Amino acid sequence: MATRSLLRRIAPHVSAHLRQNHRRLSAAAEEAPSSAAQESLHMTENCVRRLKELHDKEKSSDTKMLRLSVEAGGCSGFQYAFSLDNKTTPDDRIFEREGVKLVVDNISYDFVKGATIDYVEELIRSAFLVLAFVRVLFWHLKASL
Repeated sequence: MATRSLLRRIAPHVSAHLRQNHRRLSAAAEEAPSSAAQESLHMTENCVRRLKELHDKEKSSDTKMLRLSVEAGGCSGFQYAFSLDNKTTPDDRIFEREGVKLVVDNISYDFVKGATIDYVEELIRSAFLVLAFVRVLFWHLKASL
């Protein structure tokens, strides 16, 4: 019973926090200085290399693209999800470098435009990461001061 009471008390705060994060990210994406470089998504050499390795391992003739999507992450805000996909939809944006493709849907694109996608290998994990998105948020914070 105490747990249910606690959940009822904190639920409005968590909901308000999520709405605030969404508004801040949307405002930062809209107000950031626009140029062709900032509107595009970039892939590092490591990202391109890893995607080529994954293509080489595939036995099918379908070349898969790296799909990036932004998902609601609960209390921690938004999360980036990466998957390999061989299909696109009409609302997808496709970015290509050295024969490998990165696909982002229009809704997710608003949150990641201008970012750099990297692939890192560490002792405990290896993963694709979204980098340099902090630059847009920093610009927004600096402009509001």
